[in-house]
Amino acid sequence: MARIQTLSPHVADLIAAGEVVERPGSVVKELLENAIDAGASVVTVEIKGGGLTYIRVTDNGSGMAAQDAPTAFLRHATSKLQSARDLEAIGTLGFRGEALAAISAVSRIDLLTRETGAAEGTSLSLAAGQVTDHAPAGCPEGTTIIVRDLFYNTPARLKFMKSDKAEGANVTAALLRCALSHPEVSVRYIRDGKEEFHTPGDGKAMAAVYTLLGREFAGGLLETRTKDEFLRLNGFVTIPDAGRGNRSWQYFFVNGRYIKSRLLQAALEQAYKNCLFTGRFPGCVLYLELGLNTVDVNVHPTKTEVKFLNEKQVFDGVYYGVLGALEGSQPRPRVSELSARPAAFPSPPGPPQIPVAPGSGLPEKRTEEKTDRAALRPDPACPEVAPSLPVRDDTQAPYQTARDAARPLEARVELAAPLEVFPEAPLVQAQGYRIIGELFATYVLVEQGDRLILIDKHAAHERILFDRLRARDYVAMPQLLLVPVTVRLGMENTALLLENGALLEEYGFEIDAFGGDTIALRQIPSEIAADDMEAFLSELCDKLRLGHALEPAARRDQVLHTVACKAAVKAGESAQPAELAALAERVLSGAVKYCPHGRPVSVEMEKKTIDKRFQRT
Repeated sequence: MARIQTLSPHVADLIAAGEVVERPGSVVKELLENAIDAGASVVTVEIKGGGLTYIRVTDNGSGMAAQDAPTAFLRHATSKLQSARDLEAIGTLGFRGEALAAISAVSRIDLLTRETGAAEGTSLSLAAGQVTDHAPAGCPEGTTIIVRDLFYNTPARLKFMKSDKAEGANVTAALLRCALSHPEVSVRYIRDGKEEFHTPGDGKAMAAVYTLLGREFAGGLLETRTKDEFLRLNGFVTIPDAGRGNRSWQYFFVNGRYIKSRLLQAALEQAYKNCLFTGRFPGCVLYLELGLNTVDVNVHPTKTEVKFLNEKQVFDGVYYGVLGALEGSQPRPRVSELSARPAAFPSPPGPPQIPVAPGSGLPEKRTEEKTDRAALRPDPACPEVAPSLPVRDDTQAPYQTARDAARPLEARVELAAPLEVFPEAPLVQAQGYRIIGELFATYVLVEQGDRLILIDKHAAHERILFDRLRARDYVAMPQLLLVPVTVRLGMENTALLLENGALLEEYGFEIDAFGGDTIALRQIPSEIAADDMEAFLSELCDKLRLGHALEPAARRDQVLHTVACKAAVKAGESAQPAELAALAERVLSGAVKYCPHGRPVSVEMEKKTIDKRFQRT
C-alpha cells in the first residue's frame, strides 16, 4: 500500500483550479465578479482565441496596494471575509479566496493595479502560480489583469477544451449573465477585436435587457415589482404568447448573483400554468433581494447554486409576483369568484416602449401594488379555468413551403419516406389482426386473437422515419427557402450549431451566422416545416450539448432523432384508415418495436385481463 503524504502546494493549486477554473468562461466570470466587488462602475473585457490564448479585464475599481498584490494570488487570500461569522451573511460575489490562485496556477498572468489615491501603481507577473516580476509602475486607478495561455501547463485539461467559437460563446454567455446581474455597471466586451456589446451602466434593468438580449425579447416583456417582509422582487417576464422554445431565456439573480434554481424555475412556470402553449416556456429576468442570512451561497465551487432558509416563502414571492404581472393592474378577485368570469384571463398590458437605441429615454419602471397573496391562493373547491389564447396565423409566412398540420398523414409522409413505408392496407382482418380504430387520436387499437394492442402512432412513425434517415442509401431532400429564416437561440446554442454545420449539412440544413446569437437558415430538410425551426433547433442543441463527447456516429444519431421526432405525425392529429393499417402492419410484423428514444411503440392487454376487470371469470 502506498504511503500517505501531503500534496505539494503546486499540485493542490492544480486540483483547486480544476474545481474553480473549468474553462475560459469561468476565468472571465471570476475576474468580472472581482471587479464588481472592488466597486468598479466601468469594466472592459477582451478575449482572443476563445479566451484560451488571451483574456484582459480592466476596471476602475478600488485597486490594490503594492504589498497586497502578491498576496492576492495565494490560496485562501481575500479581503471580503474577516472571520467565520462573516460566512453567515455573505454580500459579495467572491469570498473563497481561491479564484486568483487557481487561475494563476494554470496560466501566465500580468497585473497592473493602482489603489485609489495612490501616487503610483504596481506591476506583477506570474507563471504557473509563481511570481516572476514585481515592480512599481505607472497606471490608472483600478486594476488590469491579463491572462495568457490558459491551461498551458495542464495538457490533460487543455485537450478537453472545445473550439475557439464554442469557448468564446461560453465566455459571452458568462459575461452576459454578469452584466445583466449588475445593470449599474457598464460592461464592454471585445471578442477577437470586435465589440460584441456595451451596456450603458445607468442602473436601469430594461436598458441592460435591451442591449444584451435584444429588441425582440425586450419588446415582449411585462414588468413585475413586489415586496413583502421576506423578499423584494423586480424584473421582467414574457407575455404568454412570447413564450420561448426552451428555458435558456430564464435568468434569475439573487442578491446580485446569477443562480440556477429549480425552485425559482418551478415558481415561474407555475404562474404560467394554462397560459402557455404546450412545449413553450416563459422567459424572464428576475432580481430577488433577500436577507443575507437567509441565503447560503457557499454550497457550490462555482457559486451558481444556493440554498434558501425558507423555500416556501421564496416560491410564493416569485409565484405571486409573476402572477400579478400576468394579470396586470386589474382587480384580482378570489379564485372562488373565477367561475363567474369568462374562461380567459384578462389580456396583459402591452409591451414596454423600446427606444431606438439603448440608454436613450428608456421607460421608468412602474410601481405596482403589493400582490394580495391570500386573494390569489388557489381554492381546492374551484375547478381550474382554462384561458383562451390568441392563435398565431402562419398562413402569411413568406417562407412557408413545408407540410401543413391539417394535411393528412399520407401526404406528409410522402416527403419524409417513399410510399413503401406506408403500403396500402385494407381495413379487413388480415394476418390474424383487425384494426378497430383510434383512441384519443393518439393510439391505434388493434384486435389480434385474444389480445388488444395499443400502438403509439407518433412513436411508431418516428421509428420508421429514423430508420429510413439512418439508411446508408438515404439522400437528403432539402428545400431551399425563398426568404431565409432567422432564429435567435443564445450565444452558446448558436456556436454549437455552427460548430456542427458540416454534420447538419448532410441532412439538408444550410446555416450561416447572422450576427450575435442569431443564425440564418437558408435551406432545411423537406421533412420539417419552417415554422418548427426554433423548437427543433432548441431541442437539437440540448441533445448535441449532452452528446458532445460521443463518437461522430452517435452525434449523427442525435440529429436524426430530432429530425424524425419533428417530422413524425403528432399525437392528436387525425390519420386515414389506410395509414393506420400501414403503421399497424409494421409494428405487428416486428419491424418496429421501440422509438428512437427507447420507448415501446405498443402495449397489449389480454382478453382474460379485460374479462377479469368486468368480473366475467
